[in-house]
Amino acid sequence: MTLLDATSPSACVHVTSQWAPGVARTRASSLGRAGLVDEVSVFFGKRLTSAVRALACSVVFAGAPAAVLAQEPASWKDPLTFHTFSIAAVDRATGEVGVAVATHAACVGNGVPWVRVGVGAVATQADTRTDYGPHILDRIQDGATPASALAAELARDPGRDRRQIGVIGVGGLSAQHTGAATPAWSGDLRGADFVIQGNTLAGPEVVRAMAANFEASGGSLRHLADRLIDAVAAADAAGGDIRRGQMQSAAVIVADPRPGHARREDKVSTFINVCENPDPIRELRRVYDTVSETLGYRTLQQFEGRDVWQLEIILQALGFLPAAEPGAATSTETHRLTPRLVAAVEQFRRAEHLEGAEAPPGFVDRDLVERLWAALGRVGKAQAVRAQLLEPTAVTR
Repeated sequence: MTLLDATSPSACVHVTSQWAPGVARTRASSLGRAGLVDEVSVFFGKRLTSAVRALACSVVFAGAPAAVLAQEPASWKDPLTFHTFSIAAVDRATGEVGVAVATHAACVGNGVPWVRVGVGAVATQADTRTDYGPHILDRIQDGATPASALAAELARDPGRDRRQIGVIGVGGLSAQHTGAATPAWSGDLRGADFVIQGNTLAGPEVVRAMAANFEASGGSLRHLADRLIDAVAAADAAGGDIRRGQMQSAAVIVADPRPGHARREDKVSTFINVCENPDPIRELRRVYDTVSETLGYRTLQQFEGRDVWQLEIILQALGFLPAAEPGAATSTETHRLTPRLVAAVEQFRRAEHLEGAEAPPGFVDRDLVERLWAALGRVGKAQAVRAQLLEPTAVTR
């Protein structure tokens, strides 16, 4: 693992110039497919539940023609700038390649991270020249090493002193460049399966924390996207981007060659693009855990209490549950949402012709409660049930 500090003149190329001709045109065309799609754009290449499919429908428009330019955030200016920290990495056991990134600017996922299945990953940042992503991956796919591919692109870029790029091939070979004019603290660090780069950071401890976290998760039987999000969170906890009071964004993208792990032709299995959020890395984690349904993303419990008892009373009054036995306990503190009660809820939903409205078994929301009371009204039992519930539901504290 080596650490390169951009404050060392020997580590940098000293050139001052403007963007190369045609960069803005290239940037527009390369961003045409991504653009500003949504605050959170998600794609998981796996079989999904209907609720998750609805969330995944906010995915980047992968099939849009390249000639159609999508909307860019109003805060983006020329030259496009992402002062940021990122990690590009591979999992040589699975063949996954991915990038995770965070910054104090909008929609970082639309410009910095680039992946290609079976080839590698690129992060292009600072004064961001987006065509570094596809051009470097093209060169690697044609047989170049990451180092020679990066060198060839730098050689034709007069603005290279303001660029920061990390490249890693699917086999683990890597290359990095941190220009002399990138804002302090800036530097990069690499390991066997990753490259880390950042600028406008609190210090070198940021990239070191990211590296330590990613290395510690190696061999842990976790998906690459999961590990990348944790690494970015560790960097943020170590100080991250020093800027405050600006829009923030984060993203993770992974391509996976394994059969059944991605539905897209380009094998992108995971793409979460948090375009703007007060805590985008936390939101990145929340979306990942929610869509993957990772244990812990929600509180699991068997509900109990007065509301469950009221549900039972109403279902008994409507005939979907047998009436309570004479002398049976009536404590409102011990009633639980049992399988018997869940089955009664499902029977009521069928009676209301709600079979096509997909919901978890036993799902009761305000709409269903209104339907329950309406059903009681139709059979003339609403007032009697309200009288039965009146005292137990009084607030007496």
